[in-house]
Amino acid sequence: MIIGRNRDAAAYRGIHSRLDRALDCLTDEFLASVGTETRKLDGDALYVTRFDYDTVPVEETFFESHKKYLDIHVMVKGSERVDIANPEGLTLDESKGDFYGYHGDAEQSVILRPGDFLVVFPGDAHRLKIALGKPEPVSKVVFKIQIYD
Repeated sequence: MIIGRNRDAAAYRGIHSRLDRALDCLTDEFLASVGTETRKLDGDALYVTRFDYDTVPVEETFFESHKKYLDIHVMVKGSERVDIANPEGLTLDESKGDFYGYHGDAEQSVILRPGDFLVVFPGDAHRLKIALGKPEPVSKVVFKIQIYD
């Protein structure tokens, strides 16, 4: 897991070439150009989508993880809490393709605000959309990056 500010994204270059390409896109101009339709930057190996939703109480959320893809969650508008846990300590509810859904307890929490990004690697279970107090509208850009076959 990496938690950072968009302006500092270059400091995390060198982990994987597709991650480098996505980090280069953490500019105001690029983020403003991302729509709700998936934009492929390198086929199914690197793509980006904007999500607009209202945050919800933690009881309405679940953990997810992936084995092939890492995600970069970039907050554009609003704020949300994201919980993180090791999947080994969670109960698997569902799996489909590269999606694994779980329930259980968080080990860590992160607050994302505009200008923040969170990188979750394969195996980092993450619970999204958690309201900070009362629900609020959020706009977030999410990059999906395949790093394993």
